[in-house]
Amino acid sequence: MPNILILSGSPIKDGSTELLLRQISKGTAESFPDRVIENFVRLNELTYIPCQSCGKSPEPNYCFFHDDIYPLYNLLVNCDIVLFGSPIYFDSVSAQAKSFIDRCNCLRPLDFSHRSNHLFKNILSKKRLGGMALVAGERQKFEWARKVIAGFFKWVDIEDCGLITYVGAVGDEIGQVRNNNPKMSEALSLGQKIAIRQKEKIA
Repeated sequence: MPNILILSGSPIKDGSTELLLRQISKGTAESFPDRVIENFVRLNELTYIPCQSCGKSPEPNYCFFHDDIYPLYNLLVNCDIVLFGSPIYFDSVSAQAKSFIDRCNCLRPLDFSHRSNHLFKNILSKKRLGGMALVAGERQKFEWARKVIAGFFKWVDIEDCGLITYVGAVGDEIGQVRNNNPKMSEALSLGQKIAIRQKEKIA
């Protein structure tokens, strides 16, 4: 029974970013006979401060600041699959997405036991699988945002299984991707691909 964590960096409830994330999750869930555990998090609904670059390890805690981000650390550490979505703002991820990523810096705390150069500890117990969903306007670019999330995936030991991108028309209805059958099918297929990879991991 896989545990799926869905992280939406969009400020728009039920918009195209969220619909794509849910469709990816659906593709994964349909591949398992037992019910999956799904946690859907709208980062826009949380109250938290940006990373303060404390410069020391918060161990045994994940972070020195116990705000709305703190419960997400346990969800992230213990899940099997992470689905991360964001709209594209100025050719990168949203502020909501980036501030969450920055707050995960402490999941690889500095190891000061090395006198010559500092190394990072790996306190994460297992590797996870991951998928992305990015939604942009017609003139925006996806690659920089993809690199941001890919860098986050690498930092917290998430295997990148693929990306769904969608270009929406400005001013159209919220969640317009629901009317794009090829794109929704593509998102479903990504979820199925993640399910196959998950089964390979546990076989």
